[in-house]
Amino acid sequence: MKIRITLRTFIAVTAFMAAIGPYSGPEILSLFDEEPWSRLIFFLLGYIAMKDARGEEQPASAVWNMPAITAMAAFEVVMLGYGRAAVNAEWGYFLAIAAVWLGAWQVIDTIIEKISPKGRHAWVLNIGVPLIFGLTLLLLWETLTIGFAVPKVILPAPSAILLRLVTSIPILAADFVQTVQGIGAGYVIGCGAGILVAVLIDRVPFLQRGLLPLGNLVSALPIVGVAPIMVMWFGFDWQSKAAVVVIMTFFPMLVNTVAGLAAAGHMERDLMKTYGADYRQTLLNLRLPAALPFIFNGLKINSTLALIGAIVAEFFGTPIVGMGFRINTEVGRMNIDMVWATIVVAALAGSAFYGLLALLERRVTFWHASYRQGAA
Repeated sequence: MKIRITLRTFIAVTAFMAAIGPYSGPEILSLFDEEPWSRLIFFLLGYIAMKDARGEEQPASAVWNMPAITAMAAFEVVMLGYGRAAVNAEWGYFLAIAAVWLGAWQVIDTIIEKISPKGRHAWVLNIGVPLIFGLTLLLLWETLTIGFAVPKVILPAPSAILLRLVTSIPILAADFVQTVQGIGAGYVIGCGAGILVAVLIDRVPFLQRGLLPLGNLVSALPIVGVAPIMVMWFGFDWQSKAAVVVIMTFFPMLVNTVAGLAAAGHMERDLMKTYGADYRQTLLNLRLPAALPFIFNGLKINSTLALIGAIVAEFFGTPIVGMGFRINTEVGRMNIDMVWATIVVAALAGSAFYGLLALLERRVTFWHASYRQGAA
C-alpha cells in the first residue's frame, strides 16, 4: 500500500508542476496563457492522483478517470512537442512527459490489482498491460526525440517510421514476400529434419553419440560465414536463404525433440509393453504426444531464428528485393526511417508467427499439466 501511495503522490506532484511550469519560453506561473487545455488536463491528472493518495473513496465509475486523463495527457504531450520547435522545450515539457509515464504506470498497477488472472476478464490483464506498456514506450520515444531534437539519421521518431511504413507498402510487401519464401521452405525442412533425426536417434541409440555432437557443431557455425557459402552453392534467390534457415533451425528442433521423446515416464512405457505395443505404436500413441510441448518449444524458438537467419543471409547476396537487402541498402543511403520500417515489418511478422504457434500449441496440448493448472 505504501508503494501505491508513493507512486500516486509522485504522479500528483509531477502533474501539478507540469501544469504550472512552462512548456516553452520564460513564463513560470502562467497557468492559462498559451496551452490552457494542456495545463487543465495536467491539473486534473494531479488532482485525481492526489485524491487517491489521500485514500479518498471513489465511485465505481471513477476507475476509468486515471486511464482517460492519462490518455488525454499523452495526446497533449505529443501535440505540444510538435507545436513548438524542439530547441524551445523547457522543463515543464519534460515534467509533462514524466507525469504521463507515471500515470501509465498507475494504470497498469490498477489493472493488475483489480483484474483476476483466472477470471473472465483475464484478457484485459493479458492484453491491456502489454498494450499500455508498449504505447508508453512509444510515447517516450516520440516525445524524447522531439524534445532533444534527435537527428533522424540517428533515431527517427515513431511517427516518422509509421509515415515511411504507410507510404512504402508496395516496396515492403515485395521485400516481405521474397524473404518469406526462404523462411517458409527453410523452416519446414529444418524443423522436419530435426524431428526425423531425433526419432532416428531414439531408435538407434548409438547415433546419439555421433549425431548430437555433429548437430551442435553445425549450430555453432557463424551465420556470417555460412551465408556467403550458401549463396555460392545455391545462388542469389530464396534457395540460399532457405539453406541458411535449415542450418539455424535444425539443431534446436533436434535437441527439443530428443528431450521430448525421453519425457514419457517408465511406468507409461511399461504399461504399453504389457499391452503388447511395438515401437511404432508406443512412439505414435505415447512418446510423440508426450513430446509435443518440447516440439512446440523448438518450433517457437525457430520461428525467430528463421527470420533472423533469412534476413542476415540477404546481406550477402540476393535479387534487388528482400528485407535484408532493403536494410543493407537503405543504411548506405542514410534512410534510417526506411530501415526502421523494415524492422517493424519483420518484428510484426515474427510476433504473429510466434503467436500462431502458441495458439496452436494451446489447442493441441490442452491436456498438458501446465494448462490444467493455469485453468484451475
